[in-house]
Amino acid sequence: MTPLAIYPVRGLPEIDQSVSLAGLILKGIRQLRLLLRPADVVVVTQKIVSKAEGRVIDLNRVVASRPARELAERIRFDPRHVQVILDESVRVVREAPHVLITETRHGFICANAGVDRSNSGGLDRLVLLPNDPDESAAHLRDELEGLSGVAIGVIISDSFGRPWREGQVNVAIGAAGVESLRDYRGGADADGYRLEGTVLAVADELASAAELVMGKLERVPAALIRGAQVAGAGDASALRRDPATDLFR
Repeated sequence: MTPLAIYPVRGLPEIDQSVSLAGLILKGIRQLRLLLRPADVVVVTQKIVSKAEGRVIDLNRVVASRPARELAERIRFDPRHVQVILDESVRVVREAPHVLITETRHGFICANAGVDRSNSGGLDRLVLLPNDPDESAAHLRDELEGLSGVAIGVIISDSFGRPWREGQVNVAIGAAGVESLRDYRGGADADGYRLEGTVLAVADELASAAELVMGKLERVPAALIRGAQVAGAGDASALRRDPATDLFR
């Protein structure tokens, strides 16, 4: 099996719509004395992608509706923040003090519709999820390939909580040029047992692995993964379970 290497891509400045995100990532990779190779995977946080796309809201310009104010009072949360969460959601799944679990317009079930105040570039700024994370991943991949001349994969990651498990893990909310799911159904294990339901979420595994070198407080928003052998034509939409087969809805 090919060894797997994960490199933190450091030194990126505060991101906004004026920068070339692909150019900054390649500069950070060169500072590692590396060049992109075919089948490398670049993992980037949702936050820098959203900032580069202008998906940032100034809370001082948000007017909370009556439903948002009532909900904010129940969960003891900023009503302006609640309003933005509701705007980004199609339904509220659960509410609890200081948090809402919602279904986003993308189909993600996550805390606060992915609307985040941390590392936003200001105390009164909120960063939203990209409008279409798979499209964002494809666009970034095209730019990186155009600048480097090699075919790679791109994963956009974000932190999600998990039912019945403590802690958060990074998952792939957008992907391009990678095999997001690896289907082992129909194969046989070492004992000859035929696998019936084994489908690995490879893109999620890579997003979580990249988090180990990126961290939450170190401001390392990208990582280079080498040796994963996951080149393919998939995207992250394949990771969202069909509601018709979801036993927990």
